[in-house]
Amino acid sequence: MSTTKLDKAAWQTTFDQLSKSLLVGKEVEIEVTGLRIGDQIEQEWIQLLGVSYDPKSDLIQILVEGLDHLIPKPREVWIDQGPIGLASMEVIGDDDLRQIIRLREPLMLPYSG
Repeated sequence: MSTTKLDKAAWQTTFDQLSKSLLVGKEVEIEVTGLRIGDQIEQEWIQLLGVSYDPKSDLIQILVEGLDHLIPKPREVWIDQGPIGLASMEVIGDDDLRQIIRLREPLMLPYSG
């Protein structure tokens, strides 16, 4: 796996490209961790609908089924590329919270029709 820090100037374009192609059909788990809150699973393996960055409001939005997970004033974004594409993303916010977004392909159950 290859972990890379994204330059802030590339966030909007990178997230737009990921949302349009690579993330279709993926599931995500969102973990929030920090000294004052400990480790908390915010969402557990739910369908990902997209990721976006709005430079005007300085906000990353993780769109999942039934919820918009907002990360205001992100300082750093790290992405981890696995053998079949994006495996995870870590966003470090202005509040020093780390938001870890893990991705996986949905489990394909055998057809029993």
